Amino acid sequence: MITVSIARQELTYRGHCFRVSTGAAGTGCEAGSGKTPLGLFAVCSKHGENAPLMTVFRGRLPVGTYPETARGEDAVLTRILALEGLEPHNANTRARFIYIHGTADTERIGSPVSHGCIRLAPHDMMQLFEMCPVGCRVNIV
Repeated sequence: MITVSIARQELTYRGHCFRVSTGAAGTGCEAGSGKTPLGLFAVCSKHGENAPLMTVFRGRLPVGTYPETARGEDAVLTRILALEGLEPHNANTRARFIYIHGTADTERIGSPVSHGCIRLAPHDMMQLFEMCPVGCRVNIV
């Protein structure tokens, strides 16, 4: 199981620990809130296998590479692990497009600055993507 600690801004999985960034607006499950949901989830889909390291995704589809395709943009990069909420309070997570994904904003990893997603450095995201299967449980605390 992947565990994401909001308080420590870290993700742990199979003995690996990665620094992350979670929601700048805090935690919660309200649509449009920009908050990171809490509770139990599953990785419902994976996107980006075999894509180059700094691939930019829009609508979970590759559209180019960073920075050429997304200069100055808060881009979803490298790989995506899409999350599905498994509890009544977080059941809207998939519809909110909450992901674990790579970011170019690596200087702010370790601080809550996302729009609700869990962001990792691109190399960390590639490593996690390779280890984590679809269906993997995720606990965000």
